[in-house]
Amino acid sequence: MTITSPHLGSSSAWTDARLLYALEEVVEKELNRHLTVAKDWMPHEYVPWTDARNFPGFFEDGQAWGKEQSKVTEIGRIALVVNLLTEDNLPSYHHEIASLFGRDGAWGTWVHRWTAEEGRHGIVMRDYLLASRAVDPDKLEQFRMSHMSEGFESDNRHSMLHSVAYVAFQELATRISHRNTGHQSGDPVCDRMLARIATDENLHMVFYRNLLKAAFELAPDLTMQAVRDVVVDFRMPGHGIPGFERAAAQMAIGEVYNLRIHHDDVLQPVLRHLKVLEIDGLGPEGLKAQEELGLFMGGLNEEASKFDEKLAARKARMAARAGA
Repeated sequence: MTITSPHLGSSSAWTDARLLYALEEVVEKELNRHLTVAKDWMPHEYVPWTDARNFPGFFEDGQAWGKEQSKVTEIGRIALVVNLLTEDNLPSYHHEIASLFGRDGAWGTWVHRWTAEEGRHGIVMRDYLLASRAVDPDKLEQFRMSHMSEGFESDNRHSMLHSVAYVAFQELATRISHRNTGHQSGDPVCDRMLARIATDENLHMVFYRNLLKAAFELAPDLTMQAVRDVVVDFRMPGHGIPGFERAAAQMAIGEVYNLRIHHDDVLQPVLRHLKVLEIDGLGPEGLKAQEELGLFMGGLNEEASKFDEKLAARKARMAARAGA
């Protein structure tokens, strides 16, 4: 597949301001498409309110939380907390993209619509966790205060192209994390709620993926470099959550999100859909970025295979102990 720029010939001519202007029409088209397929839904309809009880504090009949009250699995509790704390930082995410994409025109309309849709996710997850007593509410609030007090700064705030590339992958990563958390939760109510959230995340991914495709058509070399940088240095937005590394390791073992999932279900689908590694007609910098991206993906696949082997060996050991 050959991509050439129909507007500006030199990569150096593309500033963030020019790219924002050049992509405005695409954003408007994708926004209109998104509004035709996105379905409004009510967060309160997914919450098991009849399970709710008062907590200690102002209520004399308040009952303290205990792990035995939770219907979800241990890995479900861990992943739910990580996923909710990630959603909690929506004010910071909104600030980041509004500062980068602007608040006017189609870009601004999308920024506000995206924020409104994302807001539902934190609402329904917290209501579910508290009503069902799935996790320790005191620790959840302590973690929220600590995480949000630190704020959030995107690794890609220096570049509009890098930011578009990042969210194309990150929205899919979030969808996969929510979906797998539901599968591993052990609670059908939780699974159904997270499936609803995952549907939103997938639509957001499609919006940004289509925008990234248009960016490749406008500025293929710069876009290729942005994709290379984002893929190589990718971090989930919740990396600043207290205890994130330990929780991420547990989620990897629990098959909520790990190297194999990241490679097969997040990076590869976007790269394959856009045929990123097949694009030709690139300049020297774009070609270099494409080659480095291909090499990185090969190396990541090898690392994922090593992880697969370790995980399989761990499962075998646990099965042997259970049968002993």
